[in-house]
Amino acid sequence: MSPKDSKRNETYNQLEAGSKRAGPIQHQRAVEIQPFGKVTRMPIALDEKVRAAGVENLNQLLADTITLRDMYKKHHWQVAGHTFYQLHLLFDKHYDEQDELVDQIAERIQLLGGISLAMAADVAETTMIPRPPRGREEVPVQISRLLEAHELILKEARTMAKEAADAGDEGTNDLLISDVIRTNELQVWFLAEHIVDVPVVRADKGAAAAGGS
Repeated sequence: MSPKDSKRNETYNQLEAGSKRAGPIQHQRAVEIQPFGKVTRMPIALDEKVRAAGVENLNQLLADTITLRDMYKKHHWQVAGHTFYQLHLLFDKHYDEQDELVDQIAERIQLLGGISLAMAADVAETTMIPRPPRGREEVPVQISRLLEAHELILKEARTMAKEAADAGDEGTNDLLISDVIRTNELQVWFLAEHIVDVPVVRADKGAAAAGGS
């Protein structure tokens, strides 16, 4: 082989090696660096037991919040009737607000040294919110389902907030009160007013007269 051919082959081999190095390394597997349900050490001046309890509570709340968020998107797509436009927009607005809560709750779990739920199958196994049917439902049923889910979340969030405060986990307590509870309460108000049985065009004079007697 001539020196010229040898140099050409050396250059080609270098290029080939460089191309391989720049390519993605696929199909990699390894052991988990942290098992689910275990908390790692975090220097945030909170005892491991306190952080572990907070992570467990927040993962339940996370599963329920993800479920409520996704129910809003389902109803956003499937809403029907004369209030379609208003509810189509409202459901999407509430979806965005719940999505923000999902991120805040998940990040708090990680901050406490835990592992947040993430996959749909895990969420479905964990949530306490009843699964709606795949089919389309009437607006009053959609709203009733959402209100029931909100109430469940508010009950557990209040209990968890008290537990966090008693344990000295003020960060979790603040998240639950300032963000989760206040957001859900406000959304309940906007929803509930849509299923108050009041006249749309003509006032019910008979009912007004009966109330005044």
